[in-house]
Amino acid sequence: MRILLAEDDENLNRTLTERLRTKGFDVDSCFDGDEALYYASQNIHDVILLDRMLPCMEGTEVLERLRKANIAVPIIFITALGSLNDKVTGLNLGADDYLVKPFEFDELLARIQCVTRRSPMLSMSKDLCLMDISFCPENDMLTGPERSCSLSKKESALLEIFLRNPNQTIPRTTLLLKVWGPESDVESGNLDNYIHFLRRRLKTVGSSLTLKTVRGVGYCIQDCT
Repeated sequence: MRILLAEDDENLNRTLTERLRTKGFDVDSCFDGDEALYYASQNIHDVILLDRMLPCMEGTEVLERLRKANIAVPIIFITALGSLNDKVTGLNLGADDYLVKPFEFDELLARIQCVTRRSPMLSMSKDLCLMDISFCPENDMLTGPERSCSLSKKESALLEIFLRNPNQTIPRTTLLLKVWGPESDVESGNLDNYIHFLRRRLKTVGSSLTLKTVRGVGYCIQDCT
């Protein structure tokens, strides 16, 4: 799961980024509203943690612009503005949750779980199942009709995207952004390599599923029988 953290306090930004990564999240971080809007507009994140009081552009304006652009990713405000009016304003603008600083890290994790649980496409804890396979994101374990095998982090991230979007062609650019991040200079050929690895993993566990190449666009998971 990829998280965008927009927080101008460098110490808090660094601390949250490190702790979220230790929990298995991919995290992109930024320090002002302009950057937050730029990254969020790419619509590659599963959750956005957004400070209300950002330089260049306030978090409330970032939120308004994203919702006007029909970007529906769950957004949690993290802010020192904790009055009832502040909370009501933030939620009415389209935030999914509102967390007042200072807060405990465990509470932040619980809030992330809560906003992702509201959508079956973003459930953090449930195994993902499609036809004859199941995949557990918590331990990167793929299980098929014949056996189970563990996946690398990149393989897991790719497979999770396909399983959450069955029968849909996922563009190459989307896969690169979601798995390697918007600032990565990874070569496109690396994606082809990991698609090859995933095809072999599916074959290893005895699945009838494969990743079909949609020429000039991307890839789609489908039954190969």
